[in-house]
Amino acid sequence: MNLAYWIIAALLAVFYLYAGGKKAVQSQEQLQPMMGWVDRVPMPLVRLIGVLELLGAAGLILPPLSGIAPWLAIAAAIGLVLIQVGGIALHLSRGEARLIGLNIALLAAAAATAWLGTTWL
Repeated sequence: MNLAYWIIAALLAVFYLYAGGKKAVQSQEQLQPMMGWVDRVPMPLVRLIGVLELLGAAGLILPPLSGIAPWLAIAAAIGLVLIQVGGIALHLSRGEARLIGLNIALLAAAAATAWLGTTWL
C-alpha cells in the first residue's frame, strides 16, 4: 500500500505542479488554447486554482516524506478531489461533457491517494 501511495501521489504531484504552475503564472491568452474555460472564469480565480493545485502537489509529497504532520497529505488529496469536482461541474455547465474524462481520472486518483494515505496513519 505504501508503494501504491507513492506512485499515485508522485504522478498526481507532477501533473498538478505542471497544470497549477501554468495557471498561476501564464496569461489568459497563453492558457486559452489548452484550457478553453479560462475565458469565462475571472483570472484571479484561475490563479487561485493554480496556487491550490501547487499546494496540493506539495501536500501530497512533503508531509509524508518529512514525517511532519503526515495527515496533511490526506487533506491535500481531498482538496484535489474537490478541485476536480469543481472542474467537472464547470465543464458540464458549459456543455462540455466529453471533456470530463481527465477530471474523472484525476478525481479517482486523488481519492485513491487519500484512501491509501489512511493506511499509514
